[in-house]
Amino acid sequence: MLIECRDLFFRGKLRAILTASGAALAREEPYDLAVIELGQPASSQRITDLVAHGIPVLAFGSHVDAAALRAARELGARAVPNSEVETVLRALV
Repeated sequence: MLIECRDLFFRGKLRAILTASGAALAREEPYDLAVIELGQPASSQRITDLVAHGIPVLAFGSHVDAAALRAARELGARAVPNSEVETVLRALV
């Protein structure tokens, strides 16, 4: 699993979900799943690269930035607002 998140609050919560499920974070590919925080300049390219390698991507961002969520979906990610990322991640792992 890969988590790319600049927000320490979300990163800690996401890591706790992975730890509780028995999943391990990986530093290098192949990843079973990548969790990407939207709103960073390189997030779109990162999603594109991961999807091109066949890696499922869960992207999350602010609910008020509908354009970023929509763009991530168009790139092949499952994109959800911040309020849903924990629930969706639990369901995926």
